[in-house]
Amino acid sequence: MLIETYELEVFTPPCEPGAERFTASGKLATDIGEALPYLNAALRGAVYYPDAQMLRWTKAGHHIAIRPREIAVSNVPDREGAIKELDGIIHLINQIWERRSEITPSYETRQRPTPMTVYKLLPQANCKECGQPTCWTFALKLVASQQKIEDCPRLLQPQYAEKLAALREIIIEAPAIG
Repeated sequence: MLIETYELEVFTPPCEPGAERFTASGKLATDIGEALPYLNAALRGAVYYPDAQMLRWTKAGHHIAIRPREIAVSNVPDREGAIKELDGIIHLINQIWERRSEITPSYETRQRPTPMTVYKLLPQANCKECGQPTCWTFALKLVASQQKIEDCPRLLQPQYAEKLAALREIIIEAPAIG
């Protein structure tokens, strides 16, 4: 197991005094810098900055920054929520680390697709079947990992197979934690 313990700090982001959501920081006793290229390879949508020794990732509305001795998570509701998020991320990191012999590490810095790039690959029918008022709103939420490709039933129809394949190549979908 790579990460066994961390020291939790929950605070209001400095740019949002009085905010109702918080940021959590887990200070790690173990240096996980060696794991970052494996995480970059395994986490679709992660953005790795080798020179800064940092990996950014977005999962379900949380912005996550992973550094050799710290994991920071934004948009947590309280201390219990912070613990839940950090424990899930640490569990995922440990799983990836245990499978590192099966993973080719990636030192590449990838960028997230823009909402417009994603929008152009959607049916653009504004049918609301995904639960969003427009395809543009769906694209925004898809890029932010707040929706999944499968949430758009129309996109799963055969006539959109090419666009679906292109979306699957570029879109960020968080792996299941657990």
